[in-house]
Amino acid sequence: MRIENDIKLDFKDVLIRPKRSVLSSRSEVSLEREFRFKNSGATWKGVPIIAANMDHTGTFNMAKSLSEHHLLTALDKFIELKEWQQFAETYPNIISSCFVSTGITENEFKKVQEIIKIANVSMICLDVANGYTERFVDFLKQLRDAYPQLIIMAGNVVTGEMVEELILSGADIVKIGIGPGSVCTTREKTGVGYPQLSAIIECADAGHGLGGHVCADGGCTSPGDVAKAFAAGADFIMLGGMLSGHDECLGDIIEKDDGQRFKRFYGMSSTEAMEKHHGTVAEYRASEGRSVNVPYRGPVKNAVLDILGGLRSTCTYVGAHRLKELSKRTTFIRVTKQLNEVFATYANNNTNY
Repeated sequence: MRIENDIKLDFKDVLIRPKRSVLSSRSEVSLEREFRFKNSGATWKGVPIIAANMDHTGTFNMAKSLSEHHLLTALDKFIELKEWQQFAETYPNIISSCFVSTGITENEFKKVQEIIKIANVSMICLDVANGYTERFVDFLKQLRDAYPQLIIMAGNVVTGEMVEELILSGADIVKIGIGPGSVCTTREKTGVGYPQLSAIIECADAGHGLGGHVCADGGCTSPGDVAKAFAAGADFIMLGGMLSGHDECLGDIIEKDDGQRFKRFYGMSSTEAMEKHHGTVAEYRASEGRSVNVPYRGPVKNAVLDILGGLRSTCTYVGAHRLKELSKRTTFIRVTKQLNEVFATYANNNTNY
């Protein structure tokens, strides 16, 4: 056993210091980025925000809405082949904005092969809770050997040395985050995790040193957190809770007796998710997710515009003409308090995320 005494930071621990800027309007800021990926050699251009591959947010309806704003969607791995085929035939142009998701079993590998045949997908999200196992690395190598030309995002990890190993094993993008999600209880159940801001900073440094890219997955609760994640060096950001509760999300609207409306949202390692997709929670494991009712929030477009507007505003505060420049122009300052919440309990909750 050993103890590291270096302070590790989360989004709540910092603010971004403003700098002199020549930008006169948020409209002058470009949020699009263009990447060329190390292992596949493929290129992609757009706004590097991804809807999480949870069955609530990783839906075809979400992909349709987000693609209008040049955002990406990692589709839920439990979507049936016939649904993939129908969507690919009906919306062939949107497939280029979608990741197909997979775990590390041979059955999942076979399903991915079938999806790629019928839908011509160009991006794969290799997603497990624990990206530190040899089995995960071996599966990544197998996937890269089978699809040398496709963009592969793999995770999750939180340390630089594992980012390096995954990039050297074939990942173009490494997904960063263990336990920061709003419906994730991994830290509570296992005691394992890493403060998300420090994880992004350290992992981005390691990944960029090898010519790879990183995706911050989890922990963002506001547009300001999204800005901090990009400022910390993330190339992509994956959002779950901030995109939950919308029309495009899975599930029916639940109306309570008092007229309030909700949608169901749960972690993919929760009891509810495991019982839904696997029939039961295996005796050898514990649930590492929670289930909640989130307020119904209407079309996801409202949330997207709020997030992108906040991000453009961040760039104007530090003089970044392009999103690519944000991390280079950021100075984080340590804080003990971020918000004045004296009236927070009295305010109407009109946020869209």
